[in-house]
Amino acid sequence: MDKKTEEFYDRLKVELDLSNTWPAIYLFKFIVPTESDNVKRVESAFDCMGAVINTRKSKTGKFTSISIDVTMKDSQEIVDKYLEVSTIEGIVSL
Repeated sequence: MDKKTEEFYDRLKVELDLSNTWPAIYLFKFIVPTESDNVKRVESAFDCMGAVINTRKSKTGKFTSISIDVTMKDSQEIVDKYLEVSTIEGIVSL
């Protein structure tokens, strides 16, 4: 992970800790290319966590937006989850 990315996640962690009491429900939002198994890979990253997952394809069908409501135990768990899904090709975290 490069320095800029590391600083971003450090800042995110601090902001999450200031604005939440843990555990807390967190809303993850992603956009992925619809092709391949991208949507399944994102969904599987949240398996067995009690997550509520909503997907919606773009008008052209090229992209799928994924919203995930899930209870997270702390800010580090959120950062870890973002890092886990960041390996999916073409994913955009919102």
